[in-house]
Amino acid sequence: MMRHAIKAGRNAHCKTIRHPVLAALAATGLAIGSMAATAAPPSVRPPAPDATDAFPGAQGYGRTARGGRGGRIIPVTTLADSGPGSLRACIDAVGPRVCIFRVGGVIRYTTKRPMITNPYITIAGQTAPGGGILLTHNGGPDGFTPLVIKNTHDVIIRFVRVRPDKRGEQREANSAITIENSKRVILDHVSTSWSLDENIGGYAGNDQITISNSIMAEGIPRHDKCTLMASDPPRPQHVSYIRNLCAHNGDRNPDINFPPGSCVEVINNILYDGVVEFAEIWESYGGTPVSIVGNYFRAGPSTKRGFAHGLVYQSVGSTGHARLYQTGNVFDGLLPANAGVAAILVPKPPCPLTIKPTSAAKAYGQVLAQSGAFPRDAVDRRIVNEVRSRTGHIVSDFGTLPPIANGTPYPDRDGDGMSDAWEAAHGTDPDRFDAWDDKDGDGWSNLDDFLDALAIGLVSAVPTPFAKGAGRPTNTAR
Repeated sequence: MMRHAIKAGRNAHCKTIRHPVLAALAATGLAIGSMAATAAPPSVRPPAPDATDAFPGAQGYGRTARGGRGGRIIPVTTLADSGPGSLRACIDAVGPRVCIFRVGGVIRYTTKRPMITNPYITIAGQTAPGGGILLTHNGGPDGFTPLVIKNTHDVIIRFVRVRPDKRGEQREANSAITIENSKRVILDHVSTSWSLDENIGGYAGNDQITISNSIMAEGIPRHDKCTLMASDPPRPQHVSYIRNLCAHNGDRNPDINFPPGSCVEVINNILYDGVVEFAEIWESYGGTPVSIVGNYFRAGPSTKRGFAHGLVYQSVGSTGHARLYQTGNVFDGLLPANAGVAAILVPKPPCPLTIKPTSAAKAYGQVLAQSGAFPRDAVDRRIVNEVRSRTGHIVSDFGTLPPIANGTPYPDRDGDGMSDAWEAAHGTDPDRFDAWDDKDGDGWSNLDDFLDALAIGLVSAVPTPFAKGAGRPTNTAR
């Protein structure tokens, strides 16, 4: 999806900036130079309360994705490309369904790429034993984007890694994840790397999309990109980009190009080690309305000092003026904004924010501690350490897939997706399919409660995550 001008030259030998994170917060301030369109506090208006959230704690415009709630529980029992018990079989199934992993490790697609086209699916990567699940492809003519969400709706994907490690024949088809012409999609706690196109790319008529708590790292030059939030959008879109980490991608950290009437928010992310351009605001489709709030822009060894900007106004092919609300952003070791940004600043968010942002300094700690697929593999551990130490660099080729250990799946006698031990501890019946009952009356199904417990346990490194999350919101929507 290469539609923008070729970027300025790159210098991978710039000096590391040594002042610590909190000192950078005090030193850089929250405004862009003398530009004053940041004084008003952001308004916050969560989505309508009658919407059912994708899972406890889901946020942003994609939070209402239904996923496979109420449908079949389909166990993934093999790492094979296809056939009974494969992830592809669950993806290709029709009707509401939840993919529950009974195996951990690497799924390498050796034939055509899997494509989520049937709606109402939850891919619950947090259920995988051992080191979790990693998706990749076989390279050559079979080297395509390993995970595509196309012409569908109500998709939830959590705790999955996507790391292409071989070159496919078509660069444009070698993103890690593509969302195309789909709505009500939430990607949460996913990890991507080594894409020949965007690590995550949005294309065509998407709407109600959330990308949250995820890591997108080490795109492969000469098209090393973090996130293309939209490409060729035929109509306005609602997209949230919350608490993610972009690291070692030359630009599109992220790329923001939407038509008027859209609601776009980039909140509390870490954007690390771009070359000369970090967040890019375009006007190709009539002028993007966007709020960029509480993000930590951090220069790295690949950043071209004196030329790199955190906020970049792109007027090439302009068909209308963008509107940018920015506040609370930290620009650590790079220039805040390029020429033109001052002209598009507005004093309040173009759309009310869906969440209440935290400070950039607090977000910095949260994202490094909690983003990506858990348990973290060696790649994510390295990336997070490089952000902390301001080391690493943009890579020149694919990395080596980290080992992803298999493990022993939890016992589940009745096949309802929940651990027998968890069911016994929470008053549900391990010998009866009761995934969609609500034993404790909190508004969340038993399976929602269980998947939430697994997610909390993974992120907090609790070995046996069979207790409910403290302080978790009650779902009163159903």
